[in-house]
Amino acid sequence: MSDGLNRSSRETAAPILKVDVLSLSFGGLRALSGVSFEVQEGSITALIGPNGAGKTSMFNSISGFYRPTKGRIIFEGEDISRERPPARAKRGLARTFQNIALFRGMTVLDNIKLGRHAHLKTNVLDALFYRGRAHREEMELRAEVEERIIDFLEIQHIRHAPVAALPYGLQKRVELARALAMRPRILMLDEPVAGMNREETEDMARFILDVKEEWGITILMVEHDMGMVMDISDHVVVLNFGQVIAQGRPADVQNDPAVVSAYLGSGDLAQRIRKTEAA
Repeated sequence: MSDGLNRSSRETAAPILKVDVLSLSFGGLRALSGVSFEVQEGSITALIGPNGAGKTSMFNSISGFYRPTKGRIIFEGEDISRERPPARAKRGLARTFQNIALFRGMTVLDNIKLGRHAHLKTNVLDALFYRGRAHREEMELRAEVEERIIDFLEIQHIRHAPVAALPYGLQKRVELARALAMRPRILMLDEPVAGMNREETEDMARFILDVKEEWGITILMVEHDMGMVMDISDHVVVLNFGQVIAQGRPADVQNDPAVVSAYLGSGDLAQRIRKTEAA
């Protein structure tokens, strides 16, 4: 790993998320081996690497879908390595998925509201016997979703449309909206612009930046679009064969010999970035 790539201006405050010497094995197959990195609060951190590098395994470990074999995941100073996904979600870890995980028969508004229901104080008995409280929380949720999230993501015109009727790019936007409805401390985005055209990619990149700058939400994302990664990320972590091979500022990482070799075997990663930007 290239020690010289560590960001010189990194904040001295404790990171909001720390992955500490994490390993993950499936039988005799090791998916992750001694992975360590930190995510600073209020930053955009990109996790990149060639296919099979371990990015999805890392994401699933952080969000609780996989249990690491060794190592720790520290969130806001607490070890969450053994917590299940719902417990992590309540702490403020929200994520999207490579393959859109929406309820296609439901409307945009109802899909987004589902992201917040895990945090509501009202339970089934409240809803049955104390309708005032349940109604109040429902109205507060609807106001938050409609007035802030839907307006922010510019999807007012489709709020009552069934998700199945939407083009792919808008479905990705709805999934982002549902994650925002969870009021996350960290938003984990799994290939947020995969399959998008250039205009859709630029829109999503703008939304991600605004989530960080206007909402104050920390971003951790996996993404293959190198142009977008280099444009909006504060910090980049590169995986290959389940290990960190480099991390640091985008401008430093893109020309690191280990990174270039991992992606292309030879040549300059910047050429791949230019091709992405020209597409």
